[in-house]
Amino acid sequence: EKEYEVEVAAPGMTKEDFNIHLSDNGELVISMEKKEEHNDEKKNKHYLRREFSYSKFEQALILPDDVEKEKISANVSHGVLTITLPKQTPEEKVKVNRVIEIQ
Repeated sequence: EKEYEVEVAAPGMTKEDFNIHLSDNGELVISMEKKEEHNDEKKNKHYLRREFSYSKFEQALILPDDVEKEKISANVSHGVLTITLPKQTPEEKVKVNRVIEIQ
């Protein structure tokens, strides 16, 4: 009743791998990028094994009108990104709707 919640499963990812922002048109943009490189080498600098991995993800969500955009929060725990989108209270909705006087 008081908030929306968005969960993104991303095993092995940390909070440094994520970027969350509001776009110019009010969408919530969630992006993730992770690059890894593993090297096993000999003393003479010849590689025995060299592995690379690259992961990228981006999702844009249209937010409901009743979300308080200034109070959005996020948390990463055990490979799950959780974004909390608090809803406006009825009093805050009244403040947003104002009458414009016609002159």
